[in-house]
Amino acid sequence: MVPATPRDVVHIRVGSFLLVFLFAFAVLGVIAGAPVMTGIAIVVAVATVVDIVLAVRRQQRRHHGEAG
Repeated sequence: MVPATPRDVVHIRVGSFLLVFLFAFAVLGVIAGAPVMTGIAIVVAVATVVDIVLAVRRQQRRHHGEAG
């Protein structure tokens, strides 16, 4: 367990939940032949992954706070 703030936990949990739907939209875009929908889903997924990585790094840098 590392120290965590509620904000970091929310970023990680909501981000991982969002990635599931973005993956589904990207697959639907590929199947339906909609490159714009696929592109938007991929861009938002990359931004979500970056946000999750930053939240995890913030957690690991903290040496105080409540256990997450």
